[in-house]
Formats: sequence, structure tokens, C-alpha cells
Amino acid sequence: MQGLLDLVLGTVLPRVATIALLIAAGVALANLLVGLGAVRAIAGLSTPLTRPANLPEEVGTAILTTTASTTAGYGMLAEFRESGALDDRATLVAVTINTFFGFAQHVFTFYAPVLIPILGPEVGLLYVGARAAVALAITCTGVLAGALLLDERDAAAAVPSAVEADGGADDRPRVDLLRDALASALAKTRDILPRLAVIYTAVALLTARYDLAAVAGAADPLADLVGLPAAAVPVIAVFTLDTTNGAIVLAPLVEDGLFTPRTAAATMLVGGIVSFTVSTFKRSIPFQYGIWGAEFGSKVVLVNTALKVFWIAVAVALLLAWP
Repeated sequence: MQGLLDLVLGTVLPRVATIALLIAAGVALANLLVGLGAVRAIAGLSTPLTRPANLPEEVGTAILTTTASTTAGYGMLAEFRESGALDDRATLVAVTINTFFGFAQHVFTFYAPVLIPILGPEVGLLYVGARAAVALAITCTGVLAGALLLDERDAAAAVPSAVEADGGADDRPRVDLLRDALASALAKTRDILPRLAVIYTAVALLTARYDLAAVAGAADPLADLVGLPAAAVPVIAVFTLDTTNGAIVLAPLVEDGLFTPRTAAATMLVGGIVSFTVSTFKRSIPFQYGIWGAEFGSKVVLVNTALKVFWIAVAVALLLAWP
């Protein structure tokens, strides 16, 4: 009993308290930056992408909007398609280019304020950097596809002027923005803190009493196939169900030396492939079908899935092969 108390007070409590404070500060700052219109700085990158992809310049407004709201950005593209300004091929190119800007939204709302504090700066930045590289690679694939498959007639297509961009700065007083940012930070911290404490305690007890690598030894063939430690298998299983919980499980294992920063990031990327496959059926298909209809929505899901799995696999291979 005394050993359990020492473990909780000496190991779990400091970790949980530190992470909770960082999450609260990060979420507050992220919400404040979004409210002040910081997303426009990233979305401004959209203009030089639409031109070489042979897309109308106005499509850049949909990309800008995606940085603030994926649903709104997709809705704008759907309106472009329905108006005849974009055909199916041009719409698929635009959806693909959208990928990096949709990812950028999550940097502000999840990766920076939540995931990096849980994983620590080295692992967190390596993983988020890998995810950013994957998203950018998909966007560049879209630009290349537009350059090869579309022509100047697509770029000259008229886009309805009624479609306006969303996602600018919030014009409320800054004190209101700050109050809302703090409220959001407290709500997010209250939501995560119980899971954080329970999972950290469970992982601390597990690693203190058992050799996790030996326990997961039965899954060695799967781990060897990818080139990850056997202990990656249970982490991937948790990550498939919930990204935050997966990170919470992984963080103490990195500190205990079971994972290097590169194998930890690769494990989360592999978990992302499995998780993405699951979420495709739970969220992506209903969302895409709702935006585009079943026929074209299926094409969007197929393209998104194929590109994400391919580029994540490339990122995992590079992480594990890097000397």
C-alpha cells in the first residue's frame, strides 16, 4: 500500500499536474489566437497553391475557410461544384489540396495545446511534425494532380460571388475573447484530467510490476513486420480508440525507455492508420456523403483514405530508417 502511495505521489501526480497546467495554458492561448484571426496567416498560403493547380483563385477562399472550419470549407467547395464552377476532377483536386489547411486547424485546437504537453516537446514535436509533413505531402500531391489533370479552362471558371470566406478574426472585445478562451481551457482540462489521472496510474502500476515488452511478446510478429517494439501493440490498440488516451499511455513508456522518440512517433502514426480506418466508417463516410452525396462522396473518401495511408506509411518508413 505504501509503495502504491509513493508511486502515485512521486510519479503520477507530478506528471498529471504538469500536463494539466500545460493543457489549460495551451488551450487558452490557442482559442485566443483563433479569436484574434491568427488562422488567416496560415490560410494566406492557399493562393500560390491554386494557381499551379489550375483552380480558380476563388477556390482559395474555401481553403482559407477550411483552416477555421472543415465543414464550412467543404460546404463552399460543394457549392462551387453544384454551380458548375468545378467539375468532379477539379473538386477532387481542391479537396486534396485542402488537407494541410484542415490539419493546420488541429495544430491550434488539439496538437499544440493538448498532445504536445502530454507527449513532451521532443516526442510531441516529432510526431506533430511528421503529421504536418504527411498533410503537406498530400496537399502537394493535389497541386501536382491539378497541374497534370486540369488546364487553364478550369482556372478560368466563374465562381459564384455569393460564396464568402469564413474564419476571420472575432470582432468582440479582447476581454470577451480572453474570458471565452479561459472558459474553454477549463472545460477541456476538466474533460481530460480524470482520464489522465486514471490512465497514468494504471500505466505506472503496469510498468512497475510487469515487463510490458514481455507481456506483449505474443504480438512480436506484427511488431516485427512494422519494425516497432512489441510494446507498441497495446499502445496502438488504445490509440485506435482514442488519440488522447493513446498519447497518455505512450508518454510514460517513453520516459521509462521502452520507446525512443522516433519509435514513439512511428507507433502513433501506425495507430493513426488503424484509427483512421475505423473513423472512416464512423465519421468520414457519413460526413462526406452528407456533403457530396453517396456517389461522389465515395470518391472523396477513397482518395482521402488512399493518400493518407500511403503518405503515413512513407513517414513511418522514414522515421524507422533514419540513422
